[in-house]
Amino acid sequence: MEDAVIDSETLLDVLLHQRENRVGDSVYKMVQCDFAYNSNRMEGSRLTPEQTRMVFGRGEISGEGIPLDDILEAMNHFEAFDAVLDRSGDPLDADLLRSLHGILKAGTAQAKNPLYSVGDYKRYENVVGALDLPTTPPEKVEAEMEALLRGYERAGRHDLDDVLSFHVAFERIHPFSDGNGRIGRLIMFKECLRNGIAPFIVTDDLRAFYIRGLQRFHEERGWLRDTCLTAQDRFIERYLPLAESYAEAMAAALGGGPSGDGREGGGIR
Repeated sequence: MEDAVIDSETLLDVLLHQRENRVGDSVYKMVQCDFAYNSNRMEGSRLTPEQTRMVFGRGEISGEGIPLDDILEAMNHFEAFDAVLDRSGDPLDADLLRSLHGILKAGTAQAKNPLYSVGDYKRYENVVGALDLPTTPPEKVEAEMEALLRGYERAGRHDLDDVLSFHVAFERIHPFSDGNGRIGRLIMFKECLRNGIAPFIVTDDLRAFYIRGLQRFHEERGWLRDTCLTAQDRFIERYLPLAESYAEAMAAALGGGPSGDGREGGGIR
C-alpha cells in the first residue's frame, strides 16, 4: 500500500493560523486534545477526553482523584505539540529531542528529582515497560542516539517506513528516563509533516496492536505499519476535510494561500 500523501504545508498553515488566531472550535484544538489525551492515556493518565478538553480550554478540570502530574503532562503535551509545529521542517537532532523532553516533564514530580534528568538523556537503567524489552545502557545512549540521528538525516527525504524504523530504534534505545513513548509519537507526527506524509495519532484503542508492532517489528514490519495506517486513515477522515474547508475559506478571504502571501491554494490531497 502506498503512503498517504498530503499537502503538509497547507495542513501546517491551517494549524498555525488557528493557533495564532485562537480559533475556538478548530482542527488545531481537536488535534491537540485528541493527541494529548491518547498519548498520555497510553502511559497511564487518568484524564478523560472531556477533562483533557477542559485543561486545554481553561487550564482546569472538574472531578476528583486526578493526579496533578496528569494535568501538568496534558498541558505540557499541548506545548510540546506547538514546538513540533514550529519546528516541523527542522532536521532531527539531540537538542530538539532534549527540548521536547524538558517541555513534556516541566513542573512534574520528576522534574524536581535529579534521578530523572529531565531535559537530558537518562543516567540510570530503564526498561520499555509495555514491551518488556531491555534498553541501551545510559553510558551508550549518547553514541547510539548520535548514530541513529546521523543515519536518519543522511538519508534525506523519508517515507512512512523510514519514520517507523526510526521510531522503533528510538524506543529500543529509550534515551530518556521517562516519556519516551510520547516523545517518539510527537516525533513521528513532526516527521510526517516534514515529509508530506499524512500524520496520525495512535489512539488508545490501538495500543495493544501498536505495542505488538513495536515488539515484533524486526520479525514482521507489517504489524506496526498496518496499525499506523489505520491511525492514518482515521486522521484523514476526521481532520483533513475540516482543514481543507478552512484552507479554502482562508484562500478566498486572503486572495491566496492560507498564509496570505499570494501562494496558490493547493488544498489537501
